[in-house]
Amino acid sequence: MKIVREQREENNSLLRVTVGEEDYREAVEKSLRDYRRKANIPGFRPGMVPMGIIKKMYGKGVLAEQAYRTASNSAFEYLQKENIDYLGDVIPSEEQGDFDFENGTEFEFVFEIGEAPEIKLDLSEKDKLTYNAIKIDEKMHGDYRSNFLRRFGRLVDAEEVTSDEALSVTLDNGEMNIADAYVGLISMSEEERKPFIGQKVGYKTTVNVNELYKNPSQRAAVLQVKENELEGINPEFTLEITKIRKFAEPEINEEFFKMAFPAGDVTTAEAFEQFIDAQIGAELRRESDYLFTLQLRDYLVKKADLKMPAAFLKRWLYTINEGKFSMEDIEKDFDQFLKMFTWNYLQKHFIKQDNLTVTKEEAQAEAKALAAAQFAQYGMPAAPDDMLAGYAEKILAEKEQGQKIYEKLYEVKVVEDVKSKIKVTEKAISADDFAKMAKEL
Repeated sequence: MKIVREQREENNSLLRVTVGEEDYREAVEKSLRDYRRKANIPGFRPGMVPMGIIKKMYGKGVLAEQAYRTASNSAFEYLQKENIDYLGDVIPSEEQGDFDFENGTEFEFVFEIGEAPEIKLDLSEKDKLTYNAIKIDEKMHGDYRSNFLRRFGRLVDAEEVTSDEALSVTLDNGEMNIADAYVGLISMSEEERKPFIGQKVGYKTTVNVNELYKNPSQRAAVLQVKENELEGINPEFTLEITKIRKFAEPEINEEFFKMAFPAGDVTTAEAFEQFIDAQIGAELRRESDYLFTLQLRDYLVKKADLKMPAAFLKRWLYTINEGKFSMEDIEKDFDQFLKMFTWNYLQKHFIKQDNLTVTKEEAQAEAKALAAAQFAQYGMPAAPDDMLAGYAEKILAEKEQGQKIYEKLYEVKVVEDVKSKIKVTEKAISADDFAKMAKEL
């Protein structure tokens, strides 16, 4: 066997791997014996088909497969032995010639590799970045407070529609009369609520139920029919408001604290307001962390200035996607891909250089937090710990989701690692200014 490496463009080279009969003979013979053992050919008992027939039927294909496999394995062994770090994967070269598996015994396979560029990053306090922390304003505090209290409030009768009340109405189109139908203004846009604002019990108007209840299943429930029975119903109804109910916040007293904070960690009105700010702060911190990660990524990618084998990476993307994307498609999004690819490569550098690790316990904690957020969306803000632990295990067991969690945690570790090496100044900015900055990135 002979392996010759030829340099092409910068950080791009070919491996010419020549294999002879002595390199692949044993693998070919073993594969043919397996075919013979499994062959089911009329006139011959299983396992007794003459080898000559087997070779005639399968010999050429087996030779091609085993010769390629031998060459491919040898290419990877060569890269490992020579300590050559490569990007993506080894792919067949466009310079590959034809093969004569009918008559030949020696074959040259040509592979292409994208060589990983050397990373030279000297970080110090001379490298400066700003961490933008979003300031909590009164509106944020008020909105979050109202949403939190809504979980523990109740509906009370009201005289007039003012904003997002819940309405009980009677619907009548001459053929159908539905009493106590529900109209929830909270789920409507400001424009959709307008006709109801300022109205009182007894107010009548004409509505189109297809517009009032856009979801077919909801519309069927209100009209007390099955979904497949909706067709043919006249959607023009007279609507009369029979009851107006609004949300009333609970009193901030001992009963509320016991209900909202069973662990007893919040017991006063002052502590409650501090809790609200802490919750908002945690959410805003996540936003700030994300923006800082993007800023740090762009800074490091620019500072490292790695000479990536762009032409090779485009060919590699085309090859691994098996023609799902044209070269024009790849070209269109390549700049963004290259930025992310380079960032991932830099992350691996810091992980290896600084021995960064993510423990199983850290992954489980992250998966539990994800599960808790999902439960909260479905109206369970305080799911039992054993339930969260069970869902966390399921999340980590799912290959793609588990991988995403580990990748996220490793990225956090890399960002914290780099932050410890450079000068980061924290700056408080308004939510509007933060949004503009995020949009630019």
